[in-house]
Amino acid sequence: MPVKSKDYKNYLDPFVISKIKSLELRARAIVEGFMVGLHRSPYHGFSVEFSQHRPYMQGDPIKNIDWKVYAKREKYFIKQFEEETNLICNIFLDISKSMQFKHTSQLSKLDYGITLAAALCYILINQQDAVGLTVYSDKVYKYLPPKSNRVYLKTILIGLNNIKPAGSTNTAACLDSVAEKIKKRGLTIIISDFFDDPDSVMKALKHIHYKKNEVLLFQLLDPVEKNFGFDRDSIFVDLETDEKMTTQPHQIKRAYQEAMNDYLNKLKSECLNFGIEYNLIETDQPFESALLSYFAKRARMN
Repeated sequence: MPVKSKDYKNYLDPFVISKIKSLELRARAIVEGFMVGLHRSPYHGFSVEFSQHRPYMQGDPIKNIDWKVYAKREKYFIKQFEEETNLICNIFLDISKSMQFKHTSQLSKLDYGITLAAALCYILINQQDAVGLTVYSDKVYKYLPPKSNRVYLKTILIGLNNIKPAGSTNTAACLDSVAEKIKKRGLTIIISDFFDDPDSVMKALKHIHYKKNEVLLFQLLDPVEKNFGFDRDSIFVDLETDEKMTTQPHQIKRAYQEAMNDYLNKLKSECLNFGIEYNLIETDQPFESALLSYFAKRARMN
């Protein structure tokens, strides 16, 4: 689907993208629009040094079948090259109930996060990198281990498409439980609003980072969650606990903004201190903001 360069930012608008029903088409639209806007391909050349054999899977290029092995064993095996295992990425997506919030934006944090995760998976697998998905809130709801086969993209997209918000946020416990399954160093991406205890989150992030993984955070916030732009008496409902509070926003706006800024600055500074990349994305921003952050990270990894 061709995209005019001058129109690509509009094409990446979250609300426009959300109107595309197919998650795969949404991911492809974001990636193609981003590539046109960037005026260069984000795809890098890889080594083609032979690594190992693996069983043939539907969708694998026939040209990579090792016919000598077939002649001996009468089974199809693929010659796996280093490029197929160039990068191993684990994507964590927070689906806690707070992620369903939207006010200023026309897209909830969860919808934005799902589409962002789909786009990243689309990019990684089409680069022949291995990508896995962990869906979590207060527990791990789904864990898909990293694979690089293009057929696997369908499995990931189905998993993303079936997501429903659930539970409260416990990023630390879920990261720790999956960290033990990450046996090879690679890239770990966490997509969340990080409405959680920052100390416990950082402890879990350090756990992953100390295992020689690159760690990349995308914190998703609705703009009103930053500026507290409410202008009349309101009833505030905690989406995770259903606790309600009636207040006059102008009376607490300044205190709220100070507390939020302190929290964001602490999370950002802690990440920077430990070599963890932190990205704050407001859900009314084009997806290019997230993708540019990702490719900046990739450029430093290569």
